Amino acid sequence: MPDPSPARSPASRSGLQPEPRHDVFVRGGGAVGLAAALSLARQGLRVALLSAPASTALAAADAAPDVRAYALNAASVRLLQTLKVWDALPADARTAVHDMQVQGDDAEAAACLHFSAWTQGVAELAWIVDAAELEQALRAAAGFAPHIERVAAPVPAALTVLAEGKDSATRRALGVQFTRHGYGQRGIAARLVADLPHAQMARQWFRSPDVLALLPLDRPEPGRSVGLVWSVPDERADALMALPDAAFEAELMAASGGAAGTLRLASPRQQWPLALAEASAVHGPGWVLVGDAAHVVHPLAGQGLNLGLADVAALAAVLAERQEREAWRPLGDDKLLARYARERRLPTQAMAQLTDGLLQLFAHPNPFVRQLRNLGLGAVDRLGPLKKRLTAQALGL
Repeated sequence: MPDPSPARSPASRSGLQPEPRHDVFVRGGGAVGLAAALSLARQGLRVALLSAPASTALAAADAAPDVRAYALNAASVRLLQTLKVWDALPADARTAVHDMQVQGDDAEAAACLHFSAWTQGVAELAWIVDAAELEQALRAAAGFAPHIERVAAPVPAALTVLAEGKDSATRRALGVQFTRHGYGQRGIAARLVADLPHAQMARQWFRSPDVLALLPLDRPEPGRSVGLVWSVPDERADALMALPDAAFEAELMAASGGAAGTLRLASPRQQWPLALAEASAVHGPGWVLVGDAAHVVHPLAGQGLNLGLADVAALAAVLAERQEREAWRPLGDDKLLARYARERRLPTQAMAQLTDGLLQLFAHPNPFVRQLRNLGLGAVDRLGPLKKRLTAQALGL
């Protein structure tokens, strides 16, 4: 079991308390951990970022390519722009979404929602970003940041930021409970290439019992690449993962009805279990949780990374305000971190309830419920002000 507390030096054991070399210690080298390190370093804080062991790095290099794609809202893009990461991404690693179509259980036009950047009055509804390229850009930025030092082991610091993901060992060592509700589903991800241009449209089907999303990308083929996120029951996932490529493509074509054109696999398939989870506490004296270490939601709304980056932005804002008004207060002060927790509680719970509620609604097998939810999609599509408000909330505007 890892020791979550900072290591004590001989000087500290003798009663002397030398000032730590670092103000913040960040555990976690994924997108959220890297963003946290960069955000806090920009404030002049001395940040230690825990590097993965050499054996882990070698294993990652030998692993299958990351086929995930992130859907980023406007707030997440603004944060990445502030960190000088957004413009460092290769042009074909990010694709703007100009239109989005959400389909219900059937192909009737009444059971469809259509969102447009033009009607919303924004340049784009979202950005679909290559996950591997984003993490590479964040790592490169951290490597050049003068206030970030990579360390191979825990170091003393006033504040420890835990961004280790949903399986955080340090969170367990702190005794924080992580209430997890498994959906009995897995997400299947892959890269596809279509014979029709994606026209920067994201497509999603809510059906009982699966949720299918096709996201526009420009890799490996500009204008025709698609990111697949298919949430299906465990038994169905086993069957789909076992299929030869041609048979899997046929199943995908049947599920999408050919709306995005003829689709062929351009990568291996990857899968992961889906759950709703929440930590019993997101802060304590000298430590704070961000990202999946604090909360996990269903990917049907594509908000997982957006929630994590919003955590980072909120934490950075709280610590920046401390520097301006309460510099006497330690970085790890529990009352200070409670402000961060209060700011993030409602947005996180609201997103968890939204994604869980949508999943339960569209997974319900009752024909009457099915008819009502499909009618509801059409009704919302016709209610312009309500649809615009819902869209603005999802976009982080």
